[in-house]
Amino acid sequence: MIKQIPNIFTLLNLFFGCIAIMVTLQTGLTVSIDPTGQQTVEIPEKIYWASVCIGIAALIDFLDGFVARALKASSEMGKQLDSLADVVSFGVAPGMILFEFLRRSYASQVNGLDVGIVWLLPAFILPCAGAYRLARFNIDTTQSHGFKGVPIPAAGLLIASIPLIYWFSRDAWVIELMINKWFLYGTIIVVSYLMVSTLPMLALKFTQPSLQQFLPFILVVVVALVSAFFFGWLAVPVSFVAYVGLSLAFKKSKG
Repeated sequence: MIKQIPNIFTLLNLFFGCIAIMVTLQTGLTVSIDPTGQQTVEIPEKIYWASVCIGIAALIDFLDGFVARALKASSEMGKQLDSLADVVSFGVAPGMILFEFLRRSYASQVNGLDVGIVWLLPAFILPCAGAYRLARFNIDTTQSHGFKGVPIPAAGLLIASIPLIYWFSRDAWVIELMINKWFLYGTIIVVSYLMVSTLPMLALKFTQPSLQQFLPFILVVVVALVSAFFFGWLAVPVSFVAYVGLSLAFKKSKG
């Protein structure tokens, strides 16, 4: 029974990923007419609860590895189960968020509510890239001390920050950026590429922990805390960029 405890954590990850998808599907769009007769389209507030669920799933995903090692209950089944949960929580759920925000972007245009679904389908490139990245990770034995490509939880958390930034940012240009279709398409392309690439990324896996190994992670935490103080939820994309940049810089310096 003890050996199943890490698997229970992993299934909780999947559970919250499913809730995130459910919440996103239930939001829809609110269409209203302002006093000037102009059509206004909004995404209901509760979509950011999907972001909260993805955040909880990420926390559980972070903990289940520690639990498995602490209980000496790591297994091949646990590894496969973890990947299945991750593709839902950090692939499909963020993909649904992107789908809804692309709908919002097009709906704000003239006749935008009649946009063909083909323009919204790029949202699902992200979960496909995530699934490919996870499959490659599962059969690659060279990623014991680092990652090849951005890990899917990092990508999922980045996308999950979009509703939070949209709802809680005080800057109009930031809000408009979150629902700009070209920004969303660009984000999909860049993040999907970073996942399927073989770029060296840092991982919390150390043979002999030292200050030099911990330094890039300390810097990411500092960037996250400082940017959170000044920019609120924009700290998530800032931290993501810092993580990618520091990964490339530190891996290059070692090479």
